[in-house]
Amino acid sequence: MISLQDAIDSLYEIAVTEDKPTSTKRLEVLAAMCIEQLGLRGIADAMAELAVPGIGRSKKWDVGWPATGKVRLGISLKSLLSNISGTVPNRVDDLAGEVANVQLLSPEIVTGYLVVFHVGNGMRQDGTRWVDFFREAIERLSGRDAPAWATGMVEASALVEVDFSNGPVVVDAPDMDGFFDRLAICVQDRNPDMF
Repeated sequence: MISLQDAIDSLYEIAVTEDKPTSTKRLEVLAAMCIEQLGLRGIADAMAELAVPGIGRSKKWDVGWPATGKVRLGISLKSLLSNISGTVPNRVDDLAGEVANVQLLSPEIVTGYLVVFHVGNGMRQDGTRWVDFFREAIERLSGRDAPAWATGMVEASALVEVDFSNGPVVVDAPDMDGFFDRLAICVQDRNPDMF
């Protein structure tokens, strides 16, 4: 079993130790953990880097299901490790746009958003933390469900707080079981013929 700490250790190794913070491989272990957790919940054959069609364009999502046929689940993985003040506002906009792109074509698709956030980088000018601002923003964009399937929202989100100042330390981990349970339930509810 791949643990959240395993995924954070891998991210730290690539982004910090190897100094490759934008490497496409930095979230591979986290994607593998997602695939494993979905499989434990009956969502078999999810895969990494799956092209998901959208109204504007097709885009590869970090994790998607099913591997063949119509994509019914997409999970977007992000790591916010530096330039927090410049990155956070853009990531909030990116989340709504990325999700709306696929939902406008397939309103029934289930989407998840999983973020690793380095808390050692960030106080806002008003004295509040960037991680708290970001958490509140993604919580407002989470919880999409019938009958109000609002475009631009995700079914579930999770924000993992890390501090990479002195190693791969997880400061605060969300309820990861709850995150994957919610996604699996939504997929099964919307696709009963596949289960």
